[in-house]
Amino acid sequence: MAKGAHGSRQAAWEFFGAELKRRREEAAFTQVELGARVFVSGGYIGQFEQAIRKPQLDVAQRIDEVLRTDGLFERMWRKLIKDQPFEAYFAHVAELERLATKICEFEPMLVPGLLQTPEYTRALYEVSHPFAAPEYIDEQIQARMDRAHILKDAARPEYWVIMHEAALRVPVGDPLTMAAQLDRLLQMVSEHKVLLQVIPFVAGAHARMGKMMRLMEFEDAPPAVYTEGVHWGNLLDDPAVVKRVHGSYDLLRAAALPPEASLKLIKSAAEDHRRCAKPT
Repeated sequence: MAKGAHGSRQAAWEFFGAELKRRREEAAFTQVELGARVFVSGGYIGQFEQAIRKPQLDVAQRIDEVLRTDGLFERMWRKLIKDQPFEAYFAHVAELERLATKICEFEPMLVPGLLQTPEYTRALYEVSHPFAAPEYIDEQIQARMDRAHILKDAARPEYWVIMHEAALRVPVGDPLTMAAQLDRLLQMVSEHKVLLQVIPFVAGAHARMGKMMRLMEFEDAPPAVYTEGVHWGNLLDDPAVVKRVHGSYDLLRAAALPPEASLKLIKSAAEDHRRCAKPT
């Protein structure tokens, strides 16, 4: 995504926050009082007003009800989300990734989006959207590649990824696409942009069978957890829930191979895919 586009969208969220503050003060509510009425903390209302965090749709709708703003905040929310290149359920997560100081991710079947090559992403979209126009797929690939720019910044987040061996073995695209994707993982590790571990098949059952998750920490906001299903996502920031997910991630670390052994397994899988590409 173009930097200018991001800047204008951030300015729009800042307008959202400034308008929220103005309407709240006109209604003579403190942040704590408004938060209590829309079922979030007063601190969150402050973060909405500073455009540090973006509210979920249902919170924007409750703000309209409490402040009697005739759907103003819902309309602004829908406009800002509509302008995103991502699905509505993921748009806020993409914004939070950019703000995160640390990201811990687990993927049971796929290479995480931030580490994907364009060819791997294309293969995923072509199989999951078989009737989509080529222009749509091109836009989705570009959006995913733009997301990955956060790993190129000097202030990039500390990024820890745990993958299951299934993500290395199940072919996405042709064998050379898979080999190149695994080479990309090795390159990102060598550039110190990610700490990567793999849970091998021989480890058996583990703490998060079939369930992806992403933990995000921030400098000036509470941590959050993102999980995803079929055409939906769930962003959670309840401290008790986040703590339990951290515990699950610790169990995954314990089940995973050490980093050096993980790299050897990735190299081996890449060579296996390359051998499959050779004519017999």
